[in-house]
Amino acid sequence: MAVVLVAGASGLFGSHTAKAFAAAGWEVRRYQRGTDMVQAAQGADVIVNAMNPPMYHDWARLVPEITAQAIAAARASGATLIVPGSVYNYGTRARPWGPSTPQKPNTRKGAVGVQMEAEYRASGLPVILLRGGDFIDAAGKTQGMGIALRSLAKRKIVAFGDPNVPRAYAYLPDMARAAVALAEIRGSLTRFADIPFAGLTFTMQELADSFQQQTGQSFRLGRFPWWILGLAAPFWELAREMREMRYLYDLPHCLDGTTLKSVSPHFQVTKLAEVAAAQLRVAGLGREINPERVMA
Repeated sequence: MAVVLVAGASGLFGSHTAKAFAAAGWEVRRYQRGTDMVQAAQGADVIVNAMNPPMYHDWARLVPEITAQAIAAARASGATLIVPGSVYNYGTRARPWGPSTPQKPNTRKGAVGVQMEAEYRASGLPVILLRGGDFIDAAGKTQGMGIALRSLAKRKIVAFGDPNVPRAYAYLPDMARAAVALAEIRGSLTRFADIPFAGLTFTMQELADSFQQQTGQSFRLGRFPWWILGLAAPFWELAREMREMRYLYDLPHCLDGTTLKSVSPHFQVTKLAEVAAAQLRVAGLGREINPERVMA
């Protein structure tokens, strides 16, 4: 049985990845933060490094430390590394974004991401960089969507930017399945495989329309009050870090899925309507869904 060590298994990407590997028949080990990763990785075929500093805390110092840990563990064990990448590296470059897009970040976190990826590439180890847009799942755990289940239950959605701007989203159950699919063909991939996960591209208005179409009920679409974060920024690190990434909420963007399609041609993502239906069910609105209206 193949073995995967998941670092950051309690986080968004890590938790879904651990479930997906287990469902595919892998032995899943969960790395305990603060212990020796080199020792934990012994016998592992794949290491998923999904660890991140919580709440964007001290990225410039902590991300390199986490990267060095993962590289050391992979070097000692001979495992292939799978690392989730972000779109921060691209700044405001022309879209769609893919492996050939110049990385010109316009934020501090984007610069950290560029350096992190350079370290993985320079390691000479087998690395799969699976790059996704904002993370979403059905349980209200989101990264940049403003879909809190409590608000959704009240038929309210909060847009962090222009609700008509199309943006890239990675539905985590799908992205985790993609990680497993790539792990199972890792021997055929390039030494450093930069693989964008195109996922879904949609606007917040399209999501609201899908909710309404499926339930026959209207959903209010509000705007996030960024001025509150401006007031809190001098005292709250997360507020400062979120403000730095505000540009992404008004920037139309998408990821190029050509590379993933070429190495895993049969991989399919969940349709937006099905994602929306799953979120409605978790928010307690499942009874209002008309199954005949759940369409792409």
